[in-house]
Amino acid sequence: MVSSSTSATLTYRTVEVDGLGLFYREAGPRDAPTLLLLHGFPSSSRMYDTLLPLLADRYHLVAPDYPGFGHSDAPSPDSFAYTFDHLAEVIEGFVEALGLQRYVLLQQDYGGPIGMRLAIRHPERVRAIIIQNAVSHEEGLGSLWDARKAFWLDRAAHEEKVMTTFTSIESARQRHLGCSPRRERYNPDSWTDEAAMLSRPGQGRIQSDLFYDYQSNVAAYPVWQAWLRVHRPPMLVAWGRYDPSFTVAGAYAYARDVPDAEIHILDAGHFALDEKLDEIATLVRDFLDRQFEQGA
Repeated sequence: MVSSSTSATLTYRTVEVDGLGLFYREAGPRDAPTLLLLHGFPSSSRMYDTLLPLLADRYHLVAPDYPGFGHSDAPSPDSFAYTFDHLAEVIEGFVEALGLQRYVLLQQDYGGPIGMRLAIRHPERVRAIIIQNAVSHEEGLGSLWDARKAFWLDRAAHEEKVMTTFTSIESARQRHLGCSPRRERYNPDSWTDEAAMLSRPGQGRIQSDLFYDYQSNVAAYPVWQAWLRVHRPPMLVAWGRYDPSFTVAGAYAYARDVPDAEIHILDAGHFALDEKLDEIATLVRDFLDRQFEQGA
């Protein structure tokens, strides 16, 4: 059962890392086991705002905004390389600035590539991994990725069409709704706020550079899979079946690498917390409670 909401410890702070101001949300007792929550595109740590108070009675929760996202600094791509390697380096610096020694990773969408890079660099820090619609296997990439792969092959020829579609308000809306039959469950503020963030000056180039680099994640899938097979971290997969981009096959694929992975397919979309907050909170609490009872 989910606990009562505990928001008394929720704070909103900014820390400097490599000259950048990184915004983050933090909740729960700092001496409790830490959960590092990594957000997706085009969201920010705000996507976890409703989840944090449901876990804060027992766990220490930290959710940063990446450079270029949310309330963190967004330096020009002329002076800052928007690649997943670079974002992971910055988040690694963030982890060290906060003195986080060990943590459970919660990875959604872009949080997957960043979290897997952190895990490979510092496996000793990773107590467990929670996946929410974050892909590490090619079968997880749905048909929408055909045009996106063409963009990687010829950026100049496909950039305008792909990125206009990728960053439009209708795409932001569809990213949340997917093919869910319960559209009344989705707060339209989610995609209007994301579209407003994407319309800020410089965002077009930032997101294009980063999405062009997404191909580096696909190339790294075999490396991530090998790491998972070797380390076999305790793993919970909570996957929204109505995701228009990432297929359910991407959820089940984790069981090839981590046979004991707990996989739950939810009647929800890409941002499954939109529709299944209580269910996900219950799954996460139960998973974490069992891990720490066993001394993970």
